[in-house]
Amino acid sequence: MEILLPDGSGLEVAEGATALDVAEKIGPRLARAAVAASVNERIVELRMPLRGGDQVAIITATSDDGLGVVRHSAAHVLAEAVVHLFPGTKVAIGPSIKDGFYYDFEFPQPVGEDDLASVTEEMQKLIAAGAPFERQEVSRDEALGLFAGQPYKLELIGDLPEGETISVYRQGDFLDLCRGPHVPDTSRVGAVALLSVAGAYWRGRSENTMLTRIYGTAFAGKKELDEYLERMEMARQRDHRRLGRELGLFSFHDEGPGFPFFHPNGMRVINALLEYWRREHVAAGYEETKTPIMLERSLWERSGHWDNYKDNMYFTRIDDVDFAVKPMNCPGGILIYKTDQHSYRDLPLRMAELGLVHRHEMSGVLHGLFRVRLFTQDDAHIYCLPEQVEDEVLGVIELVRRMYRTFGFERVHVELSTRPEKSIGSIDMWTTAESALAAALARAGLDYTLNPGDGAFYGPKIDFHIEDVMGRTWQCATCQLDFAMPERLDLDYVGEDNQRHRPVMIHRTVLGSVERFLAILLEHYGGALPAWLAPVQAVVVAVADRHVPYADEVCAALADAGLRAEVDRRPESVSKKIRDGELRKVPFMLVVGDREIDARSVTLRSRGKKDTEPLDLSVAIERLARESCPPQVAGQVKPWPPGAP
Repeated sequence: MEILLPDGSGLEVAEGATALDVAEKIGPRLARAAVAASVNERIVELRMPLRGGDQVAIITATSDDGLGVVRHSAAHVLAEAVVHLFPGTKVAIGPSIKDGFYYDFEFPQPVGEDDLASVTEEMQKLIAAGAPFERQEVSRDEALGLFAGQPYKLELIGDLPEGETISVYRQGDFLDLCRGPHVPDTSRVGAVALLSVAGAYWRGRSENTMLTRIYGTAFAGKKELDEYLERMEMARQRDHRRLGRELGLFSFHDEGPGFPFFHPNGMRVINALLEYWRREHVAAGYEETKTPIMLERSLWERSGHWDNYKDNMYFTRIDDVDFAVKPMNCPGGILIYKTDQHSYRDLPLRMAELGLVHRHEMSGVLHGLFRVRLFTQDDAHIYCLPEQVEDEVLGVIELVRRMYRTFGFERVHVELSTRPEKSIGSIDMWTTAESALAAALARAGLDYTLNPGDGAFYGPKIDFHIEDVMGRTWQCATCQLDFAMPERLDLDYVGEDNQRHRPVMIHRTVLGSVERFLAILLEHYGGALPAWLAPVQAVVVAVADRHVPYADEVCAALADAGLRAEVDRRPESVSKKIRDGELRKVPFMLVVGDREIDARSVTLRSRGKKDTEPLDLSVAIERLARESCPPQVAGQVKPWPPGAP
């Protein structure tokens, strides 16, 4: 019989041949690397028999699909190792996830991270044994008998619809309830590592039993695993929560879970960030606005937030009227727009707001500044004519490009997200809006990924994902096109025909959440923020007490030049003061002693450098002021290369 390969060519194989047979016929190297196959665009095991005309692609562990199969198989090996080491363990579920896998267990005794080494050792023995993963389809009664004594598996079996195929997998002496697919045998699980232990409620419900979840990861080879573990260690060392404490930027307290407290140093960084943000927005033609934190429930009902977002909102009651704390800024901005009658000549109107928003997040998902209940959204709303949409979206793209390059983010990935299942507005509105965003991206020459069904409830959107120094991506900027809210809240303008028309509304952010963006910057730079953002840009180190008056004079001159500077007047050695300055990630250290006083100079030491440089005081101040300014992008911003985009 003939099967079809990805390039469209045919390949003759014997009747009943499997995907593994296809791989072996193509070449022994591919057969050794294969972990699964795609048959008619469905991922299956290599042992699955083929039919004539099937479209077959061999999957290796170097692909995302292949890694998913490897990691799912590794989760089964983990479970087998656990039941060997801890008899009486109840097994729950073990899926592959982004960057790894986990398995949930109910142990007969406490198990923690100290036990991971012994579990890993047992896993290595099972991988070396090369036991095949054997699939078997069974009846419901057979499945219930096979998993007697495993209450979590019995519950899963009981939830399966009548008539659904029930499959189990066995490797060695371990049996699991699973749809598959899996690698051919345990030897193809590759390089594995167990990462951590955590608690997890069965099925994610707090009323259920708390289980022990073991996280791990697996890769095709040791090299890829080592690179991943190195990135993980870098991420641990750069954890913004630790850096926030060490640098005195922010803290969290039990009295306000999910609500960050910013210290003076933290506010210096925030203010520097926002000063830059304001300069860029003024240059791009935006006017800044400010709207109230609380507004009447009726407005949120008209805007659609009540029906689509109320589970994430906070409420209160004033004078027998229901109010909601804003989770978004747009309804308040719309009220400003409606204050005046607008002509087509007024449009586009670009109104920006650094709006403080509150969102009711579950305590289990709170994570430093990455996931909070209160944050500042660098929001903006553009009201424009339909024929202005593409130009305005291009303007947003240009602003995003310029600002991200200022922060050193050169690799940016773009997604176009379309209508979600839960949405407002007509299908025609959504089709028009999605086409307009796609056209703007085409004009900008940007490659993008289509993300079906992930738009905002009021319109499609372009999302920008920045890539940090550790290769992680973060969705920050967004540009959302909205035909629905102007209709629901009755926005209009007087057109050239002297008739009333609906404007188009563009919602957009660049940083997204200011607090979250700060966390990204801290981890990207490892706390060593660029000089223009550093909370303390320069420390003047007095060699001895008698040098403090001159150190104060130098500090005052730096402050007059706009630098955030302070004097280290502690009775410590110069070397200790320098070490402490390095730990604080201070960009510049200026040492002053007898020689510097006599010469009206300083000895400059820049962050991360051992060499020092004697400089005339005026020259040093001019240089530090120049190097502590936000970098400016001269002229037209170059397009992102395709694919970055």
